[in-house]
Amino acid sequence: MARVIDKEWRKKEESFREIVKKYPDISPFIITQLDVQRRGVTFTSAALDRVDPSVHQTRPLGDRLAPDSLLLRDGTSIITNFTFATSDGTISGRDPYLVDVVDGKIVLTDNGDVIDEVIYWEKPEYYDKVTSFGNRMGTIIKARPQRFHLDVNHYCHFWDVAGEGCKYCGIGAEGHKYKGACNEHVNYDEVREVMQELIKEKGRYTGFILTGGSVLSGKELCDDELEQYIQAMHAVGSVFEAKKFPSQINSTALNTRQLERLYNETGLTSYTTDLEVFDEEVHKWVCPGKARLVPFKEWKKRLFEAVPIFGKGQVNTGIVSGVELAEPHGFKSEAEAIARNLETAEELTSHGVGLKHDVWNVVPNSIFRNQSTPSLDYYVQITKGFYELNLKYGINTEMDDYRKCSMHANINLDRI
Repeated sequence: MARVIDKEWRKKEESFREIVKKYPDISPFIITQLDVQRRGVTFTSAALDRVDPSVHQTRPLGDRLAPDSLLLRDGTSIITNFTFATSDGTISGRDPYLVDVVDGKIVLTDNGDVIDEVIYWEKPEYYDKVTSFGNRMGTIIKARPQRFHLDVNHYCHFWDVAGEGCKYCGIGAEGHKYKGACNEHVNYDEVREVMQELIKEKGRYTGFILTGGSVLSGKELCDDELEQYIQAMHAVGSVFEAKKFPSQINSTALNTRQLERLYNETGLTSYTTDLEVFDEEVHKWVCPGKARLVPFKEWKKRLFEAVPIFGKGQVNTGIVSGVELAEPHGFKSEAEAIARNLETAEELTSHGVGLKHDVWNVVPNSIFRNQSTPSLDYYVQITKGFYELNLKYGINTEMDDYRKCSMHANINLDRI
């Protein structure tokens, strides 16, 4: 059931304009990115008329095609193409932003206020080509303006045990349709085929990220997931002569033996595994499957052990920022949540682990579907705090910066 918009929410929070004025040292582009991803976005008919499927990456929106996601004028990406960011905004309990056409320009608006111009993502040339397996190449390896994206496994096995899936996640909740199916994990031969066309792309693309649902099986926990990533990296690397190429894997927390294999046997250059929540007790509640199989302290330990393997600045972790405030077992105030986030964040950065955060949206099909997200001020404080800790401990953000990803607001501050 869709969330009902709180008609009084604007009276309870500082507005976008007030937050921009409050934080003059934070780019308005970054604040825009945070708030649009927090509240969602929808489109007028005039804005949808500007979508050209021969040029732009698109997704269905009712009986129309909408842009896959948005770019701001400075190149900052606003990721709107996930399941949790494609509704009319009622998922957040707040009005969504609206993309419209004003004076002939495509603009982002909020309650009639024009915030800025936006740009629709352009698609790579290989996107509409079809593999010998009958699939559009753009469904096998996706793209952002900065990088290519490969989902190695389409189902998260933390959902195998009832009640153990992460409570904020709608992707995992919907993944059952892939469980045990022939397309649960990617076809490596098809990836090789797509790579033959992808490698012809010129300009703008700077690397690859491979991710997917957790695979818990194997002689040791996640050994089968490890093998999938190794095989997928071999398929991606089949077109490169270099031993290493700009790449990132975002996986379950692997142990030292598994990480060494991943680094030594592939072209991988950087590694991410997300703690999701930076407080141990809240983590147990929000991510029960992860907490049972790879407890909070062990997950951190595995992050620390990854740094000597990949190098400082080539390992990071993130949170779904805001879920730590979920009711009834989350923090009772934003100030308390920020303090704990920054405390754990400093422990991580002091061991050479970089930081990032993803903006939590309340997913309609998730366990947390009736929760409320925190204020924009909260997100700006997390963004600023994480960025300053990366600087304090000398952690280079190159592995996930605006040239490689542009999704994470605290890392995007590096371009200012």
